[in-house]
Amino acid sequence: MRKSLQLQATQPKDAEAENYSEGTDQIPYKSIVVPNKVITIADSFKNEHSWFITPQIPSDLSIHVQETTYNVHKYPLISKCAYIGRLEIQPSVSNAGYELKLENCPGGSETFETIVRFCYGLPIDFNSKNIAKLRCASEFLEMTEELEDGNLISKSEAFLTFVVLSSWKDTITVLKSCETLSPWAENLQIVRRCCDSIAWKASKDNSTGSNTAANQEGWWFNDVTTLRIDHFMRIIAAIKAKGTRPEIIGECIMHYARQWLRGMDVELEGLRGYGYGNNELQFSIYSGKEKEKSGHSKEQKTIIESLLSILPPQQEAVSSKFLLQMLKMAMMYSASPALISDTEKRVGMMLEDAEVNDLLIPRYQNGDQRKLVNNMVNSSEECTMLDTDIVQRIMEYYLMHEQQVQHQHKSGILNISRLLDNYLAEVARDANLSITKFQVLAELLPENARTCDDGLYRAIDTYLKTHPALPEHDRRRLCKIMNCGKLSLDACMHAAQNDRLPLKTIVQVLFSEQVKMREAMKEKEPSPSGNNSEQDVNQTFTNAEIQALKSELDNVKSKMEELHNDYSELQREYEKLGNNKPKNSSGWIHNWRKIKQSFHAKLDGDEIVERQEKPKSPYPNRLRANSRRLSMS
Repeated sequence: MRKSLQLQATQPKDAEAENYSEGTDQIPYKSIVVPNKVITIADSFKNEHSWFITPQIPSDLSIHVQETTYNVHKYPLISKCAYIGRLEIQPSVSNAGYELKLENCPGGSETFETIVRFCYGLPIDFNSKNIAKLRCASEFLEMTEELEDGNLISKSEAFLTFVVLSSWKDTITVLKSCETLSPWAENLQIVRRCCDSIAWKASKDNSTGSNTAANQEGWWFNDVTTLRIDHFMRIIAAIKAKGTRPEIIGECIMHYARQWLRGMDVELEGLRGYGYGNNELQFSIYSGKEKEKSGHSKEQKTIIESLLSILPPQQEAVSSKFLLQMLKMAMMYSASPALISDTEKRVGMMLEDAEVNDLLIPRYQNGDQRKLVNNMVNSSEECTMLDTDIVQRIMEYYLMHEQQVQHQHKSGILNISRLLDNYLAEVARDANLSITKFQVLAELLPENARTCDDGLYRAIDTYLKTHPALPEHDRRRLCKIMNCGKLSLDACMHAAQNDRLPLKTIVQVLFSEQVKMREAMKEKEPSPSGNNSEQDVNQTFTNAEIQALKSELDNVKSKMEELHNDYSELQREYEKLGNNKPKNSSGWIHNWRKIKQSFHAKLDGDEIVERQEKPKSPYPNRLRANSRRLSMS
């Protein structure tokens, strides 16, 4: 429905009306009559002679802007709008004036009405909501200083530069209003100047490395995340250039994603939920995404691709959980394959911080893929509920990254092995998962990655439970992935009674169980005595043990000295008797043997008595071995 705005005027009452002509600088219009309202001219705009026109001056120009028609006078607009003066104005059909249709006027009919008021000399209100529209519309109508000093271009530009850009809230408001003013707002650098102003104010306190409170660092998040994605990207790019820390930029990007991407906080986007019933993973695929409007899907896809493209490259910028959530969203809305691949590589570099639920990425299919799967129902094509190919690529990127940096942290690789085993236990519940895919996933990590295969055994047992009709050779093939020697004693006892395992695997488990039980018993028994000198030397003694050993060694030394003295005396007596009685040497030898036997008997008795009187040493074998070494030295 068309609306009409009529501008009327009155003529002065006295003879001074002869001085009025169309060429005068000021047109003494008393009022502008608008449907349902009357706007009175300000006193400052009255003619200096204060005279008025009594008869009405008919309008001679009709301007059509969108659905509104403005019946105005040609001269006030031509005197300030060079664009209207250059147009070829066509006579109206009713011969009541001229008609003009303005197409693509920035700001529409509401902004043009404000410009008409300005052209008639009425005061207008500049504010943050209309200043960008007035600036673009004045540029469109070519309201320059060449036509009149203080024209609308200069006034709107001054208000924008000196008033709006100095205020945070006004700048945000102006930037929002620029969303409908493309390409005029871009060509006039309004968007660029607003983004630079916002970035300067946001990065003023965040460029330093000081650790301030999180709420002080992110005071600007809520305002910035209300902007359109292209303006948000411009601000983030400007903030990056000013040296803001990557973790602050990443936090702002995550805040924006939670604001605009519905379902980011859901555990599995696109799935109503998952649970466990009868030991089977139950998924309910949300099919409502197919009913969404194509415009909304395109907008979501644009936001996802834009956020992924502006993420800071530093690992501390965003969490692995957020990256995996964005990866799920990118798969759902069929984002660019290059961005998906880059995100997978980045997740591989941060995989140590991921959790199992983050890796449960549904297998999204568009319409063409679904038709292809339906046509291949009778084939062996795999159609799992979870996308295991993505996890396989992420694991491969992780291994490639670890090889490039050439330092594999033992704790890190152990965390990855536990993560993969838990993921295998989850996907093993899917009846459509092939044994080849399960085996490929299980063998991704090197052999030394797992110190214990209990998690892998649990995943294999879950797969066998989900696939009860699996042939015997496939069961053996599956069990070869696991090392029975790395199973704990509890796992061995469970596996020995597991009917789902093949017989050969059960035998290996029983053998491994016996070996572990034997080793456990040996650990509880005391160490056997022997001449293992290296083991004795390498053991650590307490202070009490060292003192006991020293005292016993002193006793052994004193005994050895006594025996040596006795032996020396007997040797001298033997030499004397040999020189005096050579004939009776055989008798002497016989007596010497008796003495020697009696001496040894006495020594053995003394040792027995000493052992009975002295407390038993806690390390008898060790002391005996050390005494032998000392005596021989």
